[in-house]
Amino acid sequence: MDIADADNGVDRRALARQPQQVRARERFDLVLDRARDILRKDGLSGFSIPVLAEKLKFNRASIYKFFPTPYAVLNELVRLALERLDARLTARAGQLVDRPWPEALRAVTFEAAAFYNEDPVARLLVLGGPVSDDSYRVQELAIQKLGGLTRGLLEARGIHLPRSRPDAAMLLVDIGTTCFRVSQFLHGEITNEYREEAVAAMEAYLVRHVGPVRSRRAK
Repeated sequence: MDIADADNGVDRRALARQPQQVRARERFDLVLDRARDILRKDGLSGFSIPVLAEKLKFNRASIYKFFPTPYAVLNELVRLALERLDARLTARAGQLVDRPWPEALRAVTFEAAAFYNEDPVARLLVLGGPVSDDSYRVQELAIQKLGGLTRGLLEARGIHLPRSRPDAAMLLVDIGTTCFRVSQFLHGEITNEYREEAVAAMEAYLVRHVGPVRSRRAK
């Protein structure tokens, strides 16, 4: 599911308006690059459309054209970060097709931790907690998408998780993400200890559905 889908329940004002022309795309990307710089240096407290406009020497209207609210900028950064994470985890999963599911789960979780530790803005926006109700909805949609990736990783090994009531794959990703969030809150990064806790918590949840680890092997 695309986070920008019109039927996802997110207020349109909290989403970026994607440019259609090359020149507009260049300005759009420049806004996002400068927003990352501000967030990296000053955090959320230092971020606003007026500050962004001043840094870029743009008038505010030229920013509001694509980003109706500050949340539209932040949510677009979240969307792009999770798009990069999805691509990175998909590539890693492709290298693990012959490995047992516990080993594949561990490797993918480590890859996600490395991604967040390399990107302080993604850590701030994704793991720091949603800044609005719409941001919460955007993050949940992203977790649903990552849950689909995890479901595919497991189904390749003959493991089929419930799809609703509950959506076990989505819950699995949320469990690992929660461990990452606590580490971000306490330490400002994903520490080795919390990375291991994420693996242990996710594995324990999966065992409820697939049985003891020792009895499962990749097909």
